[in-house]
Amino acid sequence: MSLALEGTVLQVLPKQSGTGKNGPWVRQDFVIETPGDYPRKICISAWGDRAAEAEKLASGDKVMVNVNIESREYNERWYTDVKAWRIERPTFAGGEEAPPVDDIPPPSDDDLLPF
Repeated sequence: MSLALEGTVLQVLPKQSGTGKNGPWVRQDFVIETPGDYPRKICISAWGDRAAEAEKLASGDKVMVNVNIESREYNERWYTDVKAWRIERPTFAGGEEAPPVDDIPPPSDDDLLPF
């Protein structure tokens, strides 16, 4: 399953690396909090090249993260992974960071078209 998650970075966890049967690997985990009436905290893993992108994140950064969600069984227990495959910082055309969706005011009557 693939989803796009929007949120604010709460924490960037320590980078992990090692060597497996397929060679060296690197993983960077980070935690975001989603906006809304019932915010959720989600720990997301970034592997390989995405780990370098995630390592540049800082607490308070607004991000849009495309993730794959997958569960697997091991010793009769289930584990769920949330893996990032794209990490973006929303920006305007001028290069400024976009405000969160909740901060955009609704249009006034002056903004409405006459037709």
